[in-house]
Amino acid sequence: MESLDLFPLFLSLKVATAATVLAALIGIPIAYYLSRSHGKVADFIDALTTLPVILPPTVLGYYLLVLLGRKSPIGKFLEETFGITIVFTPVGAAIAAFVVAVPFLIKSSRAAFASIDPNLIRAAKVLGRSDINIFFVVILPLSWRGVASGIMLVFARALGDFGATLMVAGNIPNETLTMPVAIYDALLAGNHRLANVLVIIMTSVSVLLLYVMRRIEKRMVRGDGAHAARKH
Repeated sequence: MESLDLFPLFLSLKVATAATVLAALIGIPIAYYLSRSHGKVADFIDALTTLPVILPPTVLGYYLLVLLGRKSPIGKFLEETFGITIVFTPVGAAIAAFVVAVPFLIKSSRAAFASIDPNLIRAAKVLGRSDINIFFVVILPLSWRGVASGIMLVFARALGDFGATLMVAGNIPNETLTMPVAIYDALLAGNHRLANVLVIIMTSVSVLLLYVMRRIEKRMVRGDGAHAARKH
């Protein structure tokens, strides 16, 4: 029996990690802005960030190809200026996974931010705290559960993305072949044995990651409870 190639699994984990980091850097500030704004601009941004949940993955992948392809203004600029090509690369896979998954972080974090008592923020401002200081010292500690849940959802969603990733990154062996795409290729080739093995591995890894994340979350909750009990 030929040895099993685990490259798609490792690539999927790398892509999901990169997409999660990118989602945290971009999605959390957007979520905070949306939780504090209620005008037309905020409504438009909210609709735009929700769009990836509604659009079919192939349509979303097509938009990304048009936006980031080598013939697009952005693609030409990156390639001619920095020698960077996005489509059919692991970078493209990470961007596609990020776009697909970031709405889950924005929705979860926005709800957590909106649930914070505004009086706490006003009190911090009265004490002379800057907006950045308030965000990191007051808002994030009070809303970490919602943010953490969103981050977990982003990682899980990015790990299993298929449609947009296939459109943007393709299925180049040892280059852009992620786990979901490898399963699809195995089925197309009629290699059901390989497909079954990959499905079992993917499912096992996903369950393990979700279990570990859940245990970490429970420990943090118990830690918060113990800290509150000591204060009283």
